[in-house]
Amino acid sequence: MEAYQQLLFPYAYNILGSVEDAKDVVQEVVSKYYTTSREGVNDEKNYLIRSVINLAINTKNRNKRVSAATPEWLPEPVATDDNADKNINMKDILSYSLMVLMERLSTMERAVFILRESFDYDHKEIAAVLSISEEYSRKLLSRAKTRLFKPGPAVRTAAQQQQTSRLLADYIDAIRQGDVKRLESMLYSEVTMVADGGQLKVVRKITEGVTDVLEILQIIYTRYLSKAEVTFRWVNHQPAFVYTYKGRVVTCQIFDVSEDGNTILRINNVVDPNKLKQFVIE
Repeated sequence: MEAYQQLLFPYAYNILGSVEDAKDVVQEVVSKYYTTSREGVNDEKNYLIRSVINLAINTKNRNKRVSAATPEWLPEPVATDDNADKNINMKDILSYSLMVLMERLSTMERAVFILRESFDYDHKEIAAVLSISEEYSRKLLSRAKTRLFKPGPAVRTAAQQQQTSRLLADYIDAIRQGDVKRLESMLYSEVTMVADGGQLKVVRKITEGVTDVLEILQIIYTRYLSKAEVTFRWVNHQPAFVYTYKGRVVTCQIFDVSEDGNTILRINNVVDPNKLKQFVIE
C-alpha cells in the first residue's frame, strides 16, 4: 500500500495543489480498493491511478470556487530537497511557478496537461483515463498550452542551483542589512509578490513593480520576520526560505528566478498555517 501511496500522491497533488487534499484522495481510493470487490480489475496500478485522477478532479471542481474568488490563492508548497518526505515521489512534483499558472486552467485542461507533459501519457491513454475522446484530449491540451506561459526549468542543473543559492543568500543578507540598492539590483523591474494568508490578514495580497515590492518586503521583514529563524529549502523544485518563530513555521517564501539564476521574477509568500503543516522544524 505504501508503494502505491508514493506513486499516486503526485497525480493527486499536481491536480489539487494541496498536500492534505491529495493525501485524503489517495487514502480514500486505496482504502476503498482494498475493502471492496476488485472483480474485473485487470491492471491494478492503472486502475488506482485512474481512480485517483478522477477523484482529484471532482475534489478540485468542488474547491475551484475558492481559488477563483481569491486571485492571491497559492498552492500548498511541497519540500523537494534532501529533507523532504521520503514517501513522496519528488521527481513527479511540478514546479511551483507552473502550479500557480495552472490555476488559470479548467480542471479538465489541468488534468490533460499534467498527464501529457508530466507523466508522458499519449492521447489514447489520457482519453481512457478521463473517459473522453482522443480528439477532445488534444483540444484540451492545445487550449491549456495557449493559456500558460512557458515555465522555467522544472529541475535546475547543479550550476544553476549554486547560482540561485548565491542569489538567495545575497537577498536575505540585503534584507537583513536594509540594503535597498543591493536588493533592488536582484529584482526584475516588473517583479510581482503574492501573499496567501488564508484566514490570516496579510499586509498586501498582490504587489507589482520593483518600487512597491521593495517597500513591502522591508515592511514585512521588519514587522514580522526579523526575529524569525530562516532556513533555505528547495520547494517544488524552486528556491525558498522557511521562516520559523518560537518553534512554529510562520512563512514559506518561494521564488521564481530567471534561468541564469541572477534575477528574482516573483515572490510567493505562503502564510496560511494550513499550508505550512508539512514542513518539519529541524
